[in-house]
Amino acid sequence: MSNLLKQKTEDHEIALQIEEEDYMQPSYLIEKQLLEAIKQGNQLLAEQLSYSIKQNHDAQLADDPLRSKKNHIISTCALFTKAIIDGGVQPKKAYPLRDSYIRKIEKAKHLEELENFEQMMLQYYIDFLRQEITSPYSKVINQSISFIHDYLLHDLTLDMIADHCYVSPSYLSHLFKKEVGISVVQFINQKRIEESKYFLLQTPIPISDIATLFQFCNQSYYTSLFKKHTGKTPKEYRGT
Repeated sequence: MSNLLKQKTEDHEIALQIEEEDYMQPSYLIEKQLLEAIKQGNQLLAEQLSYSIKQNHDAQLADDPLRSKKNHIISTCALFTKAIIDGGVQPKKAYPLRDSYIRKIEKAKHLEELENFEQMMLQYYIDFLRQEITSPYSKVINQSISFIHDYLLHDLTLDMIADHCYVSPSYLSHLFKKEVGISVVQFINQKRIEESKYFLLQTPIPISDIATLFQFCNQSYYTSLFKKHTGKTPKEYRGT
């Protein structure tokens, strides 16, 4: 067999393998319904949908089964975190919960530990949502915070956020500072710093690229803000 024919055959086999793996992924619709059930605090429905999803095999996210399972649960944890934020939990409470779970996931040594952990996570997230459901913020501020979270990697502006909430930029700016205690820009930077921690700890992405990803004008500015919020530089934080 010629090298060219052999390469085409291998490429075809890889394509078929990818198609089979994609076919085995839980449907987008069921996953969306699950996140909505979590957002609403509907534990019974969430458990039913979660069971449906688990009938499919987990995607292979790494060659090592333990690492693959960890990656899968970390991804699920991130989705659950967004769901409870959309459900009314303050991001400043949801993100530490997520970070705590990720640390526990990383410490697991056996697949059995991860299986048990995954089963407990859904119930814990919904219980946490129910405890924190009473938001101290108005509807407008909750909408703005949810929008910021959804578009954190975009070039966000006050006008964009105000337009989404159907209020004027000046009104949103005043209300945000009054209820949250900091400006919209400060809040966005704070959330970007918090989200970037995951990329520092869990990926080999260069710090300069992480700064660009989170819309910081340059690495120096990102480093300055990161140290202001955490007491460490991104490099120091990555080494912890």
